Amino acid sequence: MADSSKDDFLQLLKRIGAFLTLKISNLSQTLDSRSAGAIAGLAFAIVFIWRLLRSPSGPQRRHPKQQAVTPGSSGVSRHFSENIPTSEVSPPSEDSNAQNVIDEFFQPIKPTLGQIVRQRLGEGRKVTCRLLGVILEETSPEELQKQATVRSSALEVLLEITKFCDLYLMERVLDDESEKKVLLALEDAGVFTSGGIVKDKVLFCSIENGRTSFVRQLEPDWHIDTNPEIVFQLARFIKYELHITPTKSERTAMNVFSSTSLEQFFGTA
Repeated sequence: MADSSKDDFLQLLKRIGAFLTLKISNLSQTLDSRSAGAIAGLAFAIVFIWRLLRSPSGPQRRHPKQQAVTPGSSGVSRHFSENIPTSEVSPPSEDSNAQNVIDEFFQPIKPTLGQIVRQRLGEGRKVTCRLLGVILEETSPEELQKQATVRSSALEVLLEITKFCDLYLMERVLDDESEKKVLLALEDAGVFTSGGIVKDKVLFCSIENGRTSFVRQLEPDWHIDTNPEIVFQLARFIKYELHITPTKSERTAMNVFSSTSLEQFFGTA
């Protein structure tokens, strides 16, 4: 193939690589496995053709070895060296630029939060979660009598879970006013508008073991809690549990995971 054709293809390769690099961040939000495979196949084909074009079209000529110069043959040696064709060395700039485009294209794509949530929860489609210490800044029912504050760092994960899971929130409260404060805080955070959850799925009880009864009735795939006793009691009945604890704790069962926060478990902390 002529050098001009190689140059034209190299320029086309650069433009395609630049275009794909520019668009890949937007496409990663909507790519499924088939689309990602198709793009990877296209990139592989481009690289393969480019490699073929880079390879020489025919066998390389062997240059005669340069003979050693003896004192009595300087003229012959000089005449012989003048007739030896010098090999042309092509500048590596074009090849290196094309390689840089390819390297940038094959940079690993960072998974989205939705992909991470689906991966960590596996096939789980129903989730129950307590509010205190997980979704709310407050950690005790007494604090809820004064205020209820949604943790902004956990909100993003919570909303992502609601997109593909049937989520129930639950908490022990001391009075009706605490219930109102919790519901208002969730509403102000957009849980009932942006998330796929309704107020009827926010459950309240007056005793700590009330959550145990809720969870066993709902039979979720995952339960998220901060109380180690409740986590231990439910381990026999629930497929998976996530124990939120500020300190690292020993794993009490094979189906119980632990993390310092909801967002840390999903890698957003």
